[in-house]
Parts: sequence; C-alpha cells; structure tokens
Amino acid sequence: MKDLVKVIAISLVDHPEEVVVTERETDHSLILELHVAPEDMGKVIGKQGRIAKAMRTVVKAAASKDEKKVIVDIAQ
Repeated sequence: MKDLVKVIAISLVDHPEEVVVTERETDHSLILELHVAPEDMGKVIGKQGRIAKAMRTVVKAAASKDEKKVIVDIAQ
C-alpha cells in the first residue's frame, strides 16, 4: 500500500524527491501518512479534495482483500 500511495503522489507533484510515505499500524487499521513539499500540497489535495478522495478510493480498493482498514492521511 505504501508503494502505491508513493507512486500516485510522485506522478502528481513537481518535487517528487520530497514525497515521503510513512506507515503506522494499529490493531485494526493501517495508517499511511503522505508528506509532500508545501507548494505541492494543492496538487495532491485537488479542488474540493477530489484528488485526495480518489487516491483514498484507489487504496481502499487495493486493500479490500485485507482484514485491516487503510487510512491515507495527507500531512503538512
């Protein structure tokens, strides 16, 4: 999942070298934190959050076979 989020984010931003995805695991969920350059934040979120929502949908579909819930968090 971590690699999927990173590939999607790198394709969207102007500074791909600053894309970092960290992974935290809890009892029932997997939390993926996406960090990008401040000037790329708008490109990852999109108008009215459409890009972020689409990214979360793709990750959720990819993780549907697992028992854990996957959360994509876009951090500043």
